[in-house]
Amino acid sequence: MIHSTAEVSSNAEVGEGTDIWRWTHVMAGAIIGKHCTIGQNVFVADGAVIGDGCKIQNNVSIYSGVTLGDRVFCGPSCVFTNVNKPRAAVKAEAYEKTFVGNDATIGANATIVCPVTLGEGCFIGAGAVVTKDVAPGETVVGNPAR
Repeated sequence: MIHSTAEVSSNAEVGEGTDIWRWTHVMAGAIIGKHCTIGQNVFVADGAVIGDGCKIQNNVSIYSGVTLGDRVFCGPSCVFTNVNKPRAAVKAEAYEKTFVGNDATIGANATIVCPVTLGEGCFIGAGAVVTKDVAPGETVVGNPAR
């Protein structure tokens, strides 16, 4: 199901059984797996990859260079960055990579500062600011997250 207000490029890959809700924008070159739920007002950039069975809550932006494994949960308004030293004239070659392992949970309003790897099954608390890799199964909270 793709809501009538969503804008999904014909050059984006969207897996079967994926629901995309209101006012969401999926750019050409984005890859979304099967059986995902993409909430309202979500942005998925060219080069972003979302695995199977993910749940992306409202107001999340997934930028180029971000890869989510399978069954990742992104809470409302969590933020991924893709440039470590942002400037108005940043070019695509400055984009950093962020990898989120299978079954990871990212709480509401958490900020994931690139480049990091979030291990399989890790839990990022609501409002956390992640600036370093998180080990598989680890729970982190706070600013900076630890």
